[in-house]
Amino acid sequence: MSYKLFLDDIRDVDMVYRNLSNEDFIVVRDYDRFISHIMENGLPSFISFDNDLGIDSNGVLLKDGYSCAKWLVYDSQLDLTHLKFNVHSANPVASIQINSLLSNYIKYLKNGSG
Repeated sequence: MSYKLFLDDIRDVDMVYRNLSNEDFIVVRDYDRFISHIMENGLPSFISFDNDLGIDSNGVLLKDGYSCAKWLVYDSQLDLTHLKFNVHSANPVASIQINSLLSNYIKYLKNGSG
């Protein structure tokens, strides 16, 4: 089953994508749910990444979208060759980090080096 995943702690899909809604995606709000959903349901066909995923009740930053991308590349052991993704984060530095990590890794896999 092919599905799309939307990672964002606050926004809903229609706040990012015109003519789409939460019904078009599985919406996850944090790192742990991102990983557990993929582990339980397999790799989505498309992931939309936010980076900054909030703070806990003690004011500590929660793991971010870049951590999710690193998990996909370094720990998931999933074939990311056909993964499509977008970064909708308002954080420009993190957007570049997520885009670069995933784009370069997928390019590496497609070139037969994986």
